[in-house]
Amino acid sequence: MARDLMSPYIWREPDGRWGIMVRAVVRPGEPLTDTGVIWAGWSDDGLAFTMLDAPSIVPGPGDHDAGGVEDPTVVRREEGYLVYYSGVLADHAHGELSYATGPSLDRLTKSGVALASSKSEGNTKEATVERMEDGRWRLFYEYAADEASRIGVAVGEDVAGPWTEQPTPFMPRANSWDDWHLSTGPLLLDDPSTPVMFYNGATRDARWRIGWVAFDACCTHVVARGIEPLITPPPCDDRTATDIAFAASVVVADGAIWLYYSLEDRRLARALIRRS
Repeated sequence: MARDLMSPYIWREPDGRWGIMVRAVVRPGEPLTDTGVIWAGWSDDGLAFTMLDAPSIVPGPGDHDAGGVEDPTVVRREEGYLVYYSGVLADHAHGELSYATGPSLDRLTKSGVALASSKSEGNTKEATVERMEDGRWRLFYEYAADEASRIGVAVGEDVAGPWTEQPTPFMPRANSWDDWHLSTGPLLLDDPSTPVMFYNGATRDARWRIGWVAFDACCTHVVARGIEPLITPPPCDDRTATDIAFAASVVVADGAIWLYYSLEDRRLARALIRRS
């Protein structure tokens, strides 16, 4: 609780419990020791979580994440857990999509880089993962290009690839709230014929909002996209304040669609989403 919280990845276990993995960050004005550590916990209702006694993923000792660990995405498997996360180098400026595996959230072992950055796609991070019907993995991710964030997608045989890049799923829109930056958000899969991503978009000055885009069943074509943001941060008196709403995970429970997100890179929120 000594840190701000962001990127809440929340899921439902077969026994009904709610799990959380969340990025804890150094508060503004305090010495920057790292860009984040990842904690885990459990809940009976999806709102109040009891955290484990120690973080589940911490920076280092390897160089690829010595500067911080960010943005967890959890995949539940028969043998335990696979956690994608963003590993940040010691310079606190560059990173790559990494992963860890283990039988429980307090026994995770780092397994290396899941998707490396390249000269054209830097800072790969923010994984959204889907297991396809043929057993392969579809990976949406954020990358840096042309002084902006973009969304990429790749298909792989296993959790760490090798990956085959797919066409860019969608791009920024001119004269819109998402005209410069795009970042991956969670996939709603309750209707397999029309997957919906709650994505993150921003203007050049990084005022982030949450929108939605619907795909065909194979996630190869956009079939619908919201014009206005779905979630906008509450207004701030100070225009220089952090102006961010950022989607992290979605859970369907008892017919309700719960979207988990962070505000201002410091506090967590949950919204009930209804289909119109």
